Amino acid sequence: MSDDLLYNEKAALRSRLLAARRALSPERRSTAAAALAERALTLLPAGAVVAAYVSVGAEPGTRPLLDLLHEHGTRVLLPVLLPDNDLDWAAYQGPDRLAPAARGLLEPTGERLGPDAVTGAGVVLLPGLAVDRRGLRLGRGGGSYDRVLARLAAAGATPLLATLLYPDELLDRVPAEPHDRPVHAVVTPEGVHRF
Repeated sequence: MSDDLLYNEKAALRSRLLAARRALSPERRSTAAAALAERALTLLPAGAVVAAYVSVGAEPGTRPLLDLLHEHGTRVLLPVLLPDNDLDWAAYQGPDRLAPAARGLLEPTGERLGPDAVTGAGVVLLPGLAVDRRGLRLGRGGGSYDRVLARLAAAGATPLLATLLYPDELLDRVPAEPHDRPVHAVVTPEGVHRF
């Protein structure tokens, strides 16, 4: 498949998935976020550092999960978007220590730990719009998490990689490129799907 065709296929799928997310009621999003938190906890080994993210807009909600992890004393790293779309990391210190940032994101206000901090995580939660039955993830197209995955591979780090999704976002196939790396699991409100 040519690069243009692949780009167009990804763009069309992203558009469809984002529209479906926007169509979800606030109640359904809230219920899904609570269920996602409970399901995701089953993936996390005791004592593991978790690299996560703060969901925004219609993304599958991470706030209940972040709060549960914080309450249990789990060290959680959250991304800080850099000007070149790479990610720095800072520790999550609670919802009152998040600040608005570029692109409508919320970021931690604590000390920056550097882009390599993610290599110390035992679990990395990657945002995505869909994952297919091979574990290949369709992101939003910015490349930030492709860099994270490349950084993990270069460091020889082998954390559990998981994506939180709504049920209809686990697809038979997503368009993929040779450099795409699969995730190990998808968490939906209904359960955990391992690859």
